[in-house]
Amino acid sequence: MSEILNADHEYRAHADQHASLRLWLRLLSCTTRVEDKIRQKLRESFDITLPRFDLMAQLERHPDGLSMGELSRRMMVTGGNITTIVDQLEKEKLVLRQVGVNDRRSFTVKLTKAGREAFADMAFAHEEWVADIFSGLSNNQQSHLYTLLGAMKKNLQKQEEMT
Repeated sequence: MSEILNADHEYRAHADQHASLRLWLRLLSCTTRVEDKIRQKLRESFDITLPRFDLMAQLERHPDGLSMGELSRRMMVTGGNITTIVDQLEKEKLVLRQVGVNDRRSFTVKLTKAGREAFADMAFAHEEWVADIFSGLSNNQQSHLYTLLGAMKKNLQKQEEMT
C-alpha cells in the first residue's frame, strides 16, 4: 500500500488548491501508474526494461536505422544512456550498430531479424496491456480524453513557440 501512496502524486493536492494544480497532479498520478504497470509487465513477460522497449520501438519505425544522436533526441535522454541501452541490446543480438558511411565516428543502429521478431511479440502484448488499462473507460470517454489532451498539447506547443 505504501508503494501506491508513493506513486500517487495526487495525494499532495488539497481541495483549496487551484484546479489546474489538482488536475496536473491527477494527470501525473495516472501517467505514473500506467507507466509503472507497463514497466512491470515488460519485466515479467519479456525481461526487458521500458527504455530498451522504447529504443526498439523507435528502430522498428525506421528500418534503415537511426543514428545514436537521433535516438538520443527522440528518447530525450543523454547519449551515454543510449550507448548503454544499445550495448545491452547488441549483446543480446537484438540490434546491430554500424559505422556511419560519411562519418566513421558516428553509428547507425538497426534492429536485427531477431530484434524485429522479439519486438513484434512485445508490441502485441504491450497493446493488449494498454487496452486493458484503459478498458474502464468507454470508447466515447477515451475519445473525449484523447481530444482534451490533444488540445492541451497544442496549447503547450503554442506556449513553447512564444518563449
